Amino acid sequence: MKHSDNYYFDVIRYNIKKYRKDRNFTQQQLADRAGLTMNFISKIESKKMQRGFTIVSLTRIADALEIDIKELFDDKDYAVLFQR
Repeated sequence: MKHSDNYYFDVIRYNIKKYRKDRNFTQQQLADRAGLTMNFISKIESKKMQRGFTIVSLTRIADALEIDIKELFDDKDYAVLFQR
């Protein structure tokens, strides 16, 4: 099934926030662990950043969350919650 570009960005945003909360990390803690700014993490999670994150930043975030990067692209939970 094909989705819009925004769908995929939203899935990644959703998963970053989900895994961050699962680990009880604040945005600042995730940013520190990933070597990014809290402002950057905040913008990703709030949709203020449109297409502004790279594979490098996603890799840093996945490493900081101690997950495989592919988990950020998994849309199972997102699709159920948002019925897309």
